[in-house]
Amino acid sequence: MTPEPTAPAAPSHAAAPADPPAVADVPLLDAFQHEVAVFARRAEQTRLAGLGPTRGTMDRAAYLLLSRLDQEGPTGVKALAAGMGIDSSTVTRQVAPLVDSGLVKRTADPDDGRAVVLRISARGSDRLEEVRESRRRLMTLLTADWTEEERATFCALLTRFNSSIARLQSG
Repeated sequence: MTPEPTAPAAPSHAAAPADPPAVADVPLLDAFQHEVAVFARRAEQTRLAGLGPTRGTMDRAAYLLLSRLDQEGPTGVKALAAGMGIDSSTVTRQVAPLVDSGLVKRTADPDDGRAVVLRISARGSDRLEEVRESRRRLMTLLTADWTEEERATFCALLTRFNSSIARLQSG
């Protein structure tokens, strides 16, 4: 007599890798990893960049940097890099065109003249809001037949999934 499979244990939020999956979990995990791969490909192909005239007018790096500056306010390059899980040289390289186009202002840190503080400009805030609105319309279209509860659940799970990836990457 084969024992009935048991429900998986409550997920752990620890950074350590999980034990290998039980045999019963393999088909689900295979389907899950496949859907994540398909999502990543489709997201990259379409860039999930919104609808209308602003569709595709801001790349992912610019969107994430502007969003972070909008949420956190003026931030040093090192702190911005650490918060985004990338290195300072990458932030510097990605911010340069944003500064050149007037979307970000770069100033000397008042506490350390050698350091740089980045802040989103008024133009950057306006541009970011245009792109956010376009992306909101896309998310509304993609989830038109979802309930608000389903949207909230998906957002919470995707946030949790991204946090797990960040923890794994950080060590």
